[in-house]
Amino acid sequence: MVLRRNRSAAACILGLSALVLSRSASAQEWTRFRGPNGTGMGAAASIPAQFSPAHYNWRVALPGEGHSSPVLWGKRIFVTSAEEEKNKRHLLCLNAADGKILWTRSYDYQPYRRHGFSSAANTTPATDARRVYVLWPTPDAFLVIALTHDGREVWRRDLGKVATQHGAGTSPVVYDGLLLFAAEPDGGEGALFALDCETGKTRWKRDRASKDAPYSVPLIFRPRGGGAAAAQVVFTSTSHGVTGLDLKTGAVVWEVTDLFRARCVGSPILVGDLIFATAGNGGGDRQAVAVRPSAGGDKAEVAYRMPRGASYVPTPIAVGEHIFLWGDGGIVTCVKAATGETVWQERVGGNYLGSPVCAGGKLWAMNTRGELVVIEAAGVFKLVARNDLGEPSHATPAIAGGVMYLRTRSHLISLGGKAKTKAAATRP
Repeated sequence: MVLRRNRSAAACILGLSALVLSRSASAQEWTRFRGPNGTGMGAAASIPAQFSPAHYNWRVALPGEGHSSPVLWGKRIFVTSAEEEKNKRHLLCLNAADGKILWTRSYDYQPYRRHGFSSAANTTPATDARRVYVLWPTPDAFLVIALTHDGREVWRRDLGKVATQHGAGTSPVVYDGLLLFAAEPDGGEGALFALDCETGKTRWKRDRASKDAPYSVPLIFRPRGGGAAAAQVVFTSTSHGVTGLDLKTGAVVWEVTDLFRARCVGSPILVGDLIFATAGNGGGDRQAVAVRPSAGGDKAEVAYRMPRGASYVPTPIAVGEHIFLWGDGGIVTCVKAATGETVWQERVGGNYLGSPVCAGGKLWAMNTRGELVVIEAAGVFKLVARNDLGEPSHATPAIAGGVMYLRTRSHLISLGGKAKTKAAATRP
């Protein structure tokens, strides 16, 4: 039942200003999974809610297939794909203006067992002003590779075996000269890492036991009462709940355990002074919790738990006073961010493995059939549009420079912006 309406047309932009922490966000770059600090918030008023292929700036074929999302710096797009019949993974760089592939770097890998919804190109790269970073995990090797924007390899690390039941899933984050990510298996000893972006050397490593391999992406958090030195990185997992670590040393500052029965796939998000996190499994078990760190950032406690309506794979999104949980089975739940109280719950249809983003006061999410579904980011449900992309998708849109980039199984699409350009390459 609809309880209230958020009438602020500028909700996305207000949320962006309040939540964005990274330096790259001020330049409107999209440097990691779900953009600036994982908020999913993008400034792009020119994207048409209802469109056809005639509206595309370009649609480019990628070699093989994959489920990772694109990242951008300036006019360069970085995205991964895999030709599984050849046992080859690819990192590609494209020109954002026309979709032309500027370079491709390919890597051999040994076949491995994974979930049917997975691919050999799941992990989303991360980028900064100088380099692009990619994780290439398999059960036998966990490769981390850094390349320049021109495709020259700078360094690589092999962190050893990290065995997972469903294949690779987590993605890295760049912040303050550190490459941050989790390498945690299904049952066994894992670790949280901070590598030096310049050299690839380990700046810190936090060993810890792992029950269910988490696929969530870390979050940067600054306590209300602290300065830059108090910055923390937040990880979620079944075994450890929600953990805040000192960004410089990797020391555990606080940890709230016994939160999750299932696997953390959706990533944690920052909602004002709360950290909101989810977990779930394929059997329908779902958990969602809001954790409130103290003003000094030295401890944390549970603010509230959601009894129903949580998502499993898709990461929630916060807009203004609301959190939207885009359910795997196509049910979207809007709750009050402060309390978790349900505002509305509606079915939009389809199944979802990608996560929603926000632009122009609307939420955009791609379902597995390849539909881009658009709804109002408001306290009253309103379905705005459904757009057929012509190919399945498990990915999350990216937004930069007023343009939205949509990754389907084997294509990358550019939509919106000031002017449409001729397609660089197409494939039915």
